[in-house]
Amino acid sequence: MIKIVLTNEMLNAILNIEKSKDSLNRIKIPTSLSNRFRKNTKKRSTYASNKIEGNPLTFEQADKAIENKNRHLLKPEQEIKNYYLALEMLEKKLEKQEPLSLKLILDVQKQICEGEPKEMIGLRGAMPCGVLFAVWNDDGTPTYIPPDHSEVKALLNELISYVNDSDDHPILKAAVIHYQLVTIHPFEDGNGRTARIISNYYLSLSGYGFKNIGSLEEYMSYNIDEYYDSLQMNLPVLYYDGRNNPPHPEIWINYFLKIFTLYTSKVLSIALDETHANENKRMSHLSFKAKAFLEYLRKHNIELFTPIELSRIMNVTNRTIINWCIELSNNGFVEPIIVNKRIRRYKVL
Repeated sequence: MIKIVLTNEMLNAILNIEKSKDSLNRIKIPTSLSNRFRKNTKKRSTYASNKIEGNPLTFEQADKAIENKNRHLLKPEQEIKNYYLALEMLEKKLEKQEPLSLKLILDVQKQICEGEPKEMIGLRGAMPCGVLFAVWNDDGTPTYIPPDHSEVKALLNELISYVNDSDDHPILKAAVIHYQLVTIHPFEDGNGRTARIISNYYLSLSGYGFKNIGSLEEYMSYNIDEYYDSLQMNLPVLYYDGRNNPPHPEIWINYFLKIFTLYTSKVLSIALDETHANENKRMSHLSFKAKAFLEYLRKHNIELFTPIELSRIMNVTNRTIINWCIELSNNGFVEPIIVNKRIRRYKVL
């Protein structure tokens, strides 16, 4: 099991990530924009995670595979579609705040490998006599020999216990989840994809999903050699020769924090730019008086109101306020609160 000793470098990285998280939480993102971010993030994560595994499709081809609803898919297209569906499945699990468990990990791998032979689904078993289970190089030499299949379930349960019981920061736990799933290599196929998707799920579950803006896997895919070198830490190919308890775990942890820091910084920049551009576009659809009304609401820090209340304060008719609210609602600046099929109040977004 990888063990973390917190260093000043790690602590500073976490503090910077926390600052970006706090800044992002202060930005009000309209629902329509948030929905667009969410779908785009799932697509980019799907493309990037499969690219790391050698999937040859371009982003445009991956996008078509995701949107395809009619024709038969080729294997690279099916891998893309499976991963996207796994992300959608995890969205539903996130709504229920489903914790990390062996069942959740197995559910994800099953979806990722949907359509493959049944022996590729679920925890790997014993190999035929004389056959070594390993990750192989193109030249026929092993690049990694994971632990024996008989230890896999216990190692996964150890990881789950660590996640549930440790006081480590959630970002560090996500890094450990990623490393351990790749290193335990519990499946015959889909290990890297499962590791990345489960690690990201835990980040979202712990409040570090960064509003579904941008793809962490995309940053990992920019330099695939660095990603794999950081995971392997220049250790021997056999699990029992160091990868079970790496002597310098900070190599992977610092890499993960570096990538996550770059990602969160970019997310904050995207959110600011897109929200500003989106608001300018929506503002252009408002009449002069509706804009003035919105400015009044913001200037006086009004978050909830009834039209009748503000009509008295502003010395205009109730109908005038309602007409302005209709404009603001249609452009995503206020939201009507409906009780018994009638609008009772408005909430400023």
